[in-house]
Amino acid sequence: MKKFGYGTGVSVYLMKRSPKGLSHSPWAVKKINKQCDKTSRNVYEQRLNVEANILKHLQHPNIVGYRAFTKSNDGSLCLAMEFGGDKSLNDLIEERNNEASGPFPAVIILKVALHMAKGLKYLHNEKKILHGDIKSSNVVIKGDFESIKICDVGVSLPLDENMTVSDPKAVYIGTESWKPKEALEEGGVITDKSDIFAYGLTLWEMMALSIPHVNLPPEDEEESFDEDCFDEDAYFEALGTRPALNMEALDESYQQVIELFFMCCNENAKERPSAAQIVEALEAEKVN
Repeated sequence: MKKFGYGTGVSVYLMKRSPKGLSHSPWAVKKINKQCDKTSRNVYEQRLNVEANILKHLQHPNIVGYRAFTKSNDGSLCLAMEFGGDKSLNDLIEERNNEASGPFPAVIILKVALHMAKGLKYLHNEKKILHGDIKSSNVVIKGDFESIKICDVGVSLPLDENMTVSDPKAVYIGTESWKPKEALEEGGVITDKSDIFAYGLTLWEMMALSIPHVNLPPEDEEESFDEDCFDEDAYFEALGTRPALNMEALDESYQQVIELFFMCCNENAKERPSAAQIVEALEAEKVN
């Protein structure tokens, strides 16, 4: 197996499967890091169990598929999944930023937007599941955007018939920079629209080539960047809000992307569109 990715407490490996000269599709295998202490390992094992139990009941072209859940020779839990893509969307964003290539073309962003929305519509409407951690690193891309799949359902939450997380024991974990306002406030009501806020920020990532709310210096100034100058107060104040865009870098071809981003990142969850509404709107515009 070859390591090709990582997450909080886990590493992901590419497992090539060609027994007896036969050629089988590779798997992506998620395994808990050996460096984790006992307490952390218990937490990650629980999440991996949850992810495996959820993933085995999901089947959609825009959701990474389940393959197996077992233990390795050293006793570590391993979740084997469809090898859904060569790289994460986050990897591609970082590459484009390093190359100073500017925002992804609007047509590519719209394609990602449609396929992600289809995956979220399936999770929300058919499976009554909130993904709970939508961001570019949880989207895998194959080739030149030939396929786009959402992964990592380890912190997902159940939705009731009103598209609300009503289980009092359920806790929205997410990732700080992508959290909506309602997930940052005590007693905030978490709904399917919480995923939509993070989805909107993922589209923003493809335009800004940055992490939401983290204002890093230009590449030519990085060597002189003083971490003590990072405005922590401004960062925490910005969380849960709609980040600004550099409109000078975006021509008229981005109008539809910008409008979608603005709607999805409305601080008022009720004003955000549902995944089903996004799919309907984008398909009406003949996005593919």
